[in-house]
Amino acid sequence: MGSWEQLKDNAFWYEAGTYDVAVIGAGHAGCEAAFACAHLGLSTLLLTLHLDQLANLPCNPSIGGTAKGQLVREIDALGGIMGEMADLSAIQTRMLNRSKGPAVFSPRAQMDRASYSRRMKERIEKEEHISLVQGEAVELFWEEKDGRKILNGIRTRSGACYHVKTAVVCSGTYMESRTIRGEVIVESGPDGLSRSVGLSRSMEEAGITMQRFKTGTPVRVNARTVDTSVMEIQPGEPDMPPFSYKNEMNGVKPRENQVPCYSVWTTPETRTVITENMDRSPLYSGVIEGTGPRYCPSIEDKFMRFPDKSRHQIFVEPMGDNTEELYLQGFSTSLPEDVQVRMVHSLPGLSQAHVQRAAYAIEYDCIDPTTADLSLESTCLEGLFTAGQVNGSSGYEEAAAQGLMAGINAAMKILGKDPVILDRSQAYIGVLIDDLVTKGTHEPYRMMTSRAEYRIFLRQDNADMRLTDIGHEIGLIDETRYSSFVAKRTSIETEKERLRSTFLPPSPMLHEILNRCGSTLTQSGISLAELIKRPEIHYRDLGPVDTKRPELTEDVIFAVEVDIKYEGYLALEEERIRKFAALENKKLSPDIPYDSITGLRLEARSKLMQRKPMSLGQASRISGVSPADIAVLLVYLDAKKREEREKREE
Repeated sequence: MGSWEQLKDNAFWYEAGTYDVAVIGAGHAGCEAAFACAHLGLSTLLLTLHLDQLANLPCNPSIGGTAKGQLVREIDALGGIMGEMADLSAIQTRMLNRSKGPAVFSPRAQMDRASYSRRMKERIEKEEHISLVQGEAVELFWEEKDGRKILNGIRTRSGACYHVKTAVVCSGTYMESRTIRGEVIVESGPDGLSRSVGLSRSMEEAGITMQRFKTGTPVRVNARTVDTSVMEIQPGEPDMPPFSYKNEMNGVKPRENQVPCYSVWTTPETRTVITENMDRSPLYSGVIEGTGPRYCPSIEDKFMRFPDKSRHQIFVEPMGDNTEELYLQGFSTSLPEDVQVRMVHSLPGLSQAHVQRAAYAIEYDCIDPTTADLSLESTCLEGLFTAGQVNGSSGYEEAAAQGLMAGINAAMKILGKDPVILDRSQAYIGVLIDDLVTKGTHEPYRMMTSRAEYRIFLRQDNADMRLTDIGHEIGLIDETRYSSFVAKRTSIETEKERLRSTFLPPSPMLHEILNRCGSTLTQSGISLAELIKRPEIHYRDLGPVDTKRPELTEDVIFAVEVDIKYEGYLALEEERIRKFAALENKKLSPDIPYDSITGLRLEARSKLMQRKPMSLGQASRISGVSPADIAVLLVYLDAKKREEREKREE
């Protein structure tokens, strides 16, 4: 409908209140968005379809992983809450990619699914400025002003109408969703929960381009019926730091009695069961219309797309402390339920497994993210922000990161401040949002380390060094935590300087250490920093000859060693970032008449008019804009600058 006037004539409704911000959806994106807005003092309405499913983990009950762990630590460094909740609910922790170097170290933790959701609900309910309401948003209202649509309200299915200044849509996979198992199609959200109906159409009426995506979740089996003795065990690691820097500074350690995970491989029988039933696969029969994730395909898709691979790895992971459910990661499917049972029974240790929940595919509506700007505000409806899977991403961590930024920027808009925009050199969050908004996505977008150009600099261990100043300036990091952070930063810099200025003469003890580490002996004095730069030598190895070493925490020691060991690489990275910043700092006005700039190709004109990039750097990453087009824009900008200077001189 669009306007309040039309509403009065066409629908049951009542005045339910006025809020600064309405957050629609209380998944990972919605909880972060609501927390950020409320923490900044804004009255915040948080609407959810299901009060008992806040921050639900309907797919894999884990937080973090490759690139995703970096996102969680960045969320925490800015003042978000995902990392704290994950630390409280973790039943197993591991640091992935330890053998590949610190640039891609990625923390991952298996969650107690019920505990994570329960703790998040408790945290949200205790936040002073949040009003948590079970309700389904079905309609947006706006007013027309100077050719712009400006959001001013929302309506729920029960008729409750709220006046709001901004709204953040975090609808996850619920908008117009349906689940599919073979021939069985049900109009529902994840886990058989009710879906969202109507909001998608209202967004489309506002001018937002919609698209249809698909994802899925695997089978759950009862642990009592599984033989783990024939599986490869994957124990936890007691030395992984917490996700939350606050917990790390307070010396919080992972739990001692960590729950193991296991892995198995598919068998020839698995392949046979799948291939003999491909005619019943909704994925290949055309029943599924949405585009699925390329990097997390269903098991039948793996066998069809990679026929040369004889087997695929499946991870058997617990769902929590107080449940016997096990999750089969890597075994998502939309094949019929009877076929799924045979597939599960073909796996080692699972021949007698009892299937408690069958797998399913789920289709849902989401937006074309190129209709949002880098603040995650819609370019079609002013005051409307979007975050999470509604923007075409996949994954809890990607959703939470967007939710935090959308919440911050909704608040900044109300407070009359500039939006907070992280660029690609500052954070994985910047890469994530820039990729979605600038390039768009035609499939569920998943964060990977390979997407980040500056991943040597964007490490999981230094997210606080990169982002805590920003979180403090915004107002999400309090003074107590900020003081601890400043002390840590000072300790790191002081210790690095001490290591650079402390020289050791050749000595029997030093030679013994170098021999033990397989390192070249020194014939003259050498600094501690130069020794640590050697790949085979670590900070702790030099303890016996470094007698004036201060007492430092593990996180400080790790940061010092990485900064020194990779000093040369980091210097090169910083030079690349400076060149990147030169383009990013050349701002582009939204009023530039791209269609009349001589020299721009037709495709570039069309894309630039549509996207209205905020900087020359963003323009260069738009598909269809070539380096030659960027050169033309540079000439245009220089000409405009000369023209303005001449006018001033007159």
